[in-house]
Amino acid sequence: MVGLNVRTAIGADAEAVARIYTESWNEGFGDLLGRRSVEDDGVARWVHNLTTGPQRWSVAEHAGRIVGFVGIGPSREPVEPGLGELDTIAVAPTEWGKGVGRALMSVALDALAETFWEGILWTPAGYERGHRFYVATGWAADGGTRRDGREVSFRRRL
Repeated sequence: MVGLNVRTAIGADAEAVARIYTESWNEGFGDLLGRRSVEDDGVARWVHNLTTGPQRWSVAEHAGRIVGFVGIGPSREPVEPGLGELDTIAVAPTEWGKGVGRALMSVALDALAETFWEGILWTPAGYERGHRFYVATGWAADGGTRRDGREVSFRRRL
């Protein structure tokens, strides 16, 4: 996408991030896991997530607005030396298929490779659109499940 800029996220990005998270959740797999809404505590949670903790967050901007975001950090499950996690990647549904997700994935993979030798991500089971995206960007399902099989994992060498 021409004119796309990916930068480090800041607390002031939380409202846009919460909106994109909710919209992409509902459009992508709301039918699988239930629909969500943006609430004030959700924005406050995103301010906290974007500004503290071990995760590194980036946002994608186009034409003056945030259109997607990604977060990476050490794996939380399983905890293994050298294993990083793609925490969340989300793109505004109006921007799907325009290269925003690939740009964010590229930034995330570069950042993960700075510290880790392998990456893991968890995604809803049955979320075929997401699964195709992960495979197309070099990830492979590894057979891992959690939350009573509602989530599956993908891994990738970095």
